[in-house]
Amino acid sequence: MYPDQQKLKLIREAVEEQLAARSLGTRSPEGLFAPIDYTLRLGGKRIRPLLACAAAAAFSEAWQRALPVAVALEIFHNFTLLHDDLMDRSPLRRGQETVYRRWGDNTAILSGDAMSIEAYASLAEVADKSLLAELLPRFSQMALEVCVGQQYDMEFETRSEVRVEEYMEMIRLKTSVLLGSSLELGALVGGATVEQARALYAVGIQLGLAFQIQDDLLDVYGEEKTFGKPIGGDIVNAKKTLLLLYTLEQLQGEDLKRLQEILTYTPEERRAYIDEVRALYDKAGTRLYTEAEIERLTAEAYHGVEQLPLREEGRELLLALFHTLRSHEVACSSSIAIHIYTERSSTRTVTRCSHVPQRPV
Repeated sequence: MYPDQQKLKLIREAVEEQLAARSLGTRSPEGLFAPIDYTLRLGGKRIRPLLACAAAAAFSEAWQRALPVAVALEIFHNFTLLHDDLMDRSPLRRGQETVYRRWGDNTAILSGDAMSIEAYASLAEVADKSLLAELLPRFSQMALEVCVGQQYDMEFETRSEVRVEEYMEMIRLKTSVLLGSSLELGALVGGATVEQARALYAVGIQLGLAFQIQDDLLDVYGEEKTFGKPIGGDIVNAKKTLLLLYTLEQLQGEDLKRLQEILTYTPEERRAYIDEVRALYDKAGTRLYTEAEIERLTAEAYHGVEQLPLREEGRELLLALFHTLRSHEVACSSSIAIHIYTERSSTRTVTRCSHVPQRPV
């Protein structure tokens, strides 16, 4: 393992320890906090806290000062996933049953709300309280923009036409601002100037766009075992992803009519046509186009990091993390983090360490 990967592993373990220290699995009432504990123990890549701590390391040796911010970002991110699963009626998250399926809609709503509040509680624990004047407004702006992006996403489902520019703005809000804020807030805690932190925010925006487009690509072309949820969900829900919008622009004649016809079907009816829609994507060259966009946006993110006056260790961490995201090494190495969180967060649960998160017993 390379030194930068060892450092990322160390940061990941520290994040898991801080999450476990919040003792969410032992709080009362259990009906409110058990779904929160369950959600966080499903693991995930911990991308946002890693970005925050790596950004802090880019300006200071004391990256640990960013841990309260890192934990706040991870809890907030999981809150959005919890509510997103409810709105999309997704049966699985990270290969496991979603909260609303296990506890019901009302609990999913309330536990998600509690998670968003818990995120602010963690943010307020930053050691240098003078930073809160910068951190709180930026965190709140990010949180609101994520909600705006989610609303646009839902509205797009019922609109007959959506421009590519509108889609890109939607994913900037829904996905990118959280990644950008992870870098920005981490940098501020690490001692960056407002201008330097904002430059890293811009890097995060590019990274977030690439990440979301890649997620959309995996929803169509990935494998359920590694993706963690059923493949083709965006097709079933007729989501206006870049893949669909580009395909609609490229197809002509009978192929275009056929795709438009499938889009008029109900979600349940569309489940039977996932393979046919995928074939139409292939015919339009959509996969190649989408992969090229991911490469372009990722290259811009790399370039942005290279242009900033960062500590060399922090720069290498950020670049290694970007590379890790692309190669899915984070997902493959997350089993250790899942084990740490599970062992320390709840006296009621014992979970074995494995590459696939296990359902709590």
